[in-house]
Amino acid sequence: MILLLAGTAGAFADTTGGSWAYYGGDAGGQRYSTLTQINGANVGQLQVAWTYRTGDLGEGFRSQHKMAFETTPLYIDKILYLTTPRGIAIAIDAINGEEIWRFDPEIDNEQGYAEATSRGVTSWVDPAAEPGMPCQHRIFFGTLDARIIALDAANGLRCQGFASNGVIDLTDGIRANEKGDYLVTSPPVVIDAMLITGSAIGDNRGVELERGTVRGYNAHTGELIWSWDPVPRDETDPHFSTWGKIAAERTGAANAWAPFSADEELGLVFVPTGAPSPDFYGGERAGSNRYANSLVALNAETGVPVWHQQLVHHDVWDYDLPAQPTLVDVEHDGQTIAAVVQPTKMGMLFVFDRATGKPVFGIEERVVPTDGVEGESLWPTQPFPVAPPPLVRHDPVRPEDAYGLTFWDRGRCRTKIERLKSEGIYTPPSVQGTILYPSYAGGSNWGGVAWDRERQLIIANTMQIPHVVTLVPREELFPMYESGDYPDSEFARQLGTPYGVRREILTSPFGIPCTPPPWGTLAAVDLREGTIKWQVPLGTLEDVAPFFVPKRTVGVPNIGGPIVTAGGLIFIGATTDNYLRAFDVSTGAEVWRARLPAGGQATPMTYQADGKQFVVIAAGGHGNAGTDKGDYVVAFALPN
Repeated sequence: MILLLAGTAGAFADTTGGSWAYYGGDAGGQRYSTLTQINGANVGQLQVAWTYRTGDLGEGFRSQHKMAFETTPLYIDKILYLTTPRGIAIAIDAINGEEIWRFDPEIDNEQGYAEATSRGVTSWVDPAAEPGMPCQHRIFFGTLDARIIALDAANGLRCQGFASNGVIDLTDGIRANEKGDYLVTSPPVVIDAMLITGSAIGDNRGVELERGTVRGYNAHTGELIWSWDPVPRDETDPHFSTWGKIAAERTGAANAWAPFSADEELGLVFVPTGAPSPDFYGGERAGSNRYANSLVALNAETGVPVWHQQLVHHDVWDYDLPAQPTLVDVEHDGQTIAAVVQPTKMGMLFVFDRATGKPVFGIEERVVPTDGVEGESLWPTQPFPVAPPPLVRHDPVRPEDAYGLTFWDRGRCRTKIERLKSEGIYTPPSVQGTILYPSYAGGSNWGGVAWDRERQLIIANTMQIPHVVTLVPREELFPMYESGDYPDSEFARQLGTPYGVRREILTSPFGIPCTPPPWGTLAAVDLREGTIKWQVPLGTLEDVAPFFVPKRTVGVPNIGGPIVTAGGLIFIGATTDNYLRAFDVSTGAEVWRARLPAGGQATPMTYQADGKQFVVIAAGGHGNAGTDKGDYVVAFALPN
């Protein structure tokens, strides 16, 4: 166990033997298991083996309405380690689901938080510690009040020799503006005893938000070793000119909130950065804004960028890089390439050589719309991969595209579309109202992708739902908010700019997207050829559509990610209809589904203990998706 957890075997630690010791299954985020006990021949026999309830339903929690149970447990030596939406860390018996210990970070429940989720923990075994010593095996995780906590995996007690009584305070040096808007939602990564973390930052409050600094700490002591800011503040940085002095000083965010991946052989940590502040107006930060919206390979020892690829120039669409980079060995053009795959909200997959950052399939800069609002300075082109093709539509939304369940609601959607601006992907935000399609929810999101090593397939779930973004002149923002005429809209200030913003999903009176389904798909992308092998609708209208609508599989919004096994199966929850499903990886055919007690907006995992393979998913719902809430961890297995 010590050798497995202290480092990685090359880019990834194999899950042979049934472990799941990393958030993404291995250090490279492949979400792949070599287990074969559950396979296409017997998956139909799966049944609930045990159910555990965390007890964290958010009672007395001001941000209860936002709570999302997104955790993916780790499995190590017959124990599962996980976190609840409020960051309560829990260890449970992986065979029977009984609780072993829990640790409550005791965040301020009366404080409002920009997010209310925790996607899991990080495991690390200190190779310098004697077996059995306190905190030889450590569990690290972040909190909603911006701390990194180190616990003894054996008993859930804080590691007293780490930082300040087991706790790192991340608020130092990041220009904290408002409590609850600087937080940690994804687990950190450890590479060569370097503990590396990013942060989540509340969107759209203004220009001068918290800084999106990525930091590396000594995993033994908690000492800060290095910091790297995605907004270059130093004039000697080669990309300082893509911001300018004033913008480089004022702009915040560009933070990396998704999980990172690590390649120990190369000594690199792969960091997906987000949009600079604010999301929907960039007139205060003219330029391409390099390092923001980029996949950045940092030297894990020093925090210095080795290479980077910007995937959105001068972002005004909230197109963060939302997902863990996935490290794969691609068989392409007669050679095996150590590559990294980056999913995006735009529904495009970018594939790069891990060591050099060179695109495997090539990238084209294509002309995009530039008719933005007064004061904006849009970039004239955006990068598109030559292959694979996009997994979602990029074309404009026209009135004739209006979708509805009846003639009446289809007509209402058509009228809405006629009034809005839509020129295809990268249409700039406008005072008229712009359809973002794909939206800032994805394409891909934090659930990431999975990698079938044998078949050289990337397995990706995506969304395609239309959002509307409207820039509101500053003097009109508050009266519009107070009017009560926009009950389904989210308003944001964007202080320091001439515009606030209003945004909402483009839906019919029945709450159904105004564009035709599928609104969610599952796809297999062949990286040998850079082609889509198959793509199928994911999920039914059960639990979301009016009673008179047939509950057929049309493809629905989904939040979470897939895993794939050597048994030839894909497991995924994510959908709004409260099911965990299995698909045949070769054909995309659904071969099994099981009803969950609440929304399964989490990525599942699998492991083998005492000779039995389990598939586990957190089922607690998602506040923003409106799915059924709960506090369940459900394990499935074959009958004895």
